[in-house]
Amino acid sequence: MGLTQSFAGLVVCRVFLGFFEAGFLPGCLYLFSMYYKRYELQRRFNMFFCLTILSGSASGFFAYALGKMAGVGGYSGWRWIFIIEGLGTVVLAIVSKLFVADWPETAKFLTAKERALVGRRIHEDTAGAAMDYLDTNSRRRTLLDWKIWCGAIMYLGCANSGYGGAFFTPTILKQLGWTSTEAQLYSIPIYALSAGVAVATAFLSDRLRHRYALCMCGIFINAAGYVVLLAPKHVPVDVRYVALYFTSVGGYIAQPLTLVWMNNNLGGHYKKGIGAAMQIGLGNLGGIIASNIYVTKEAPTFSAGFGTSLALSCLTAVACTVFFVGLRWENRTRDRGGRDHRYNLPKSEQDNLGDDHPRFRFVY
Repeated sequence: MGLTQSFAGLVVCRVFLGFFEAGFLPGCLYLFSMYYKRYELQRRFNMFFCLTILSGSASGFFAYALGKMAGVGGYSGWRWIFIIEGLGTVVLAIVSKLFVADWPETAKFLTAKERALVGRRIHEDTAGAAMDYLDTNSRRRTLLDWKIWCGAIMYLGCANSGYGGAFFTPTILKQLGWTSTEAQLYSIPIYALSAGVAVATAFLSDRLRHRYALCMCGIFINAAGYVVLLAPKHVPVDVRYVALYFTSVGGYIAQPLTLVWMNNNLGGHYKKGIGAAMQIGLGNLGGIIASNIYVTKEAPTFSAGFGTSLALSCLTAVACTVFFVGLRWENRTRDRGGRDHRYNLPKSEQDNLGDDHPRFRFVY
């Protein structure tokens, strides 16, 4: 992207970047879930996810530093950002191949006894729920599972907020009198605080063995920030700067929680893998929305952008509530024996029900 000389070339490079990057986040979540029990997963995943948040902070720093390379080799500063960060990514990808963990069943850093222990812990935590092969029934159970579609809506609002911040944060910072380059630099503490709070929330969520209330807290904080940003004529610009912390911190509390929460409630290899891909793939439509609602001519008020993002935050809250109520209702139905008729299914189908197995219990 840093070397292309046409808009068409830039678009093609961006398409390939998205294509090869698409499976990274759902794949990482899937891999983590193969090693850790459900109430051990959130803090591990958030420590990984906070690097994604901090990349926003690092990108501001690198943009500030690499922007000063404008003219070097005849290239603009933005080209050097793509070139240097792209080369760094390639080098890290090659090196990381030596350290990325394999599946528990074949992990070389574990002994045979440790591999058996990992498998036994996951089996006990999920009541033995398995979906180890795909057939007509398992595909139907996966693609028609209301939890996955609801999870995608939960994630969509969070993704919109995360992507949208990249559009309006520099503009508000420039209103404080900083240059574009300085605005990139002063966005760093926003992302740094968001990462710290996200990790702390994850530890609290695992400790309390609860997801829903903490999701709602994050959404409330995020929405409060948008309410302030929607009233630019009534609040000073320094208060709008504080609102940026609210939108970022609140969004990054909820975003990883929605991912792990849904993963916690899927059973079996195929169900977890396909579910994570669908949730993140569909939820990332929030990024497409964010790129089209912050219209340049509306700067710095961005009324359409902030209003749409607030509405999507409210949609996320509704989806989380539906998810919570649905899981509780399903658990109570199973406690009453309302799904015991599935024990009459053929043994081969029983053993491949995933989280539809009557023994499986959902967490919230």
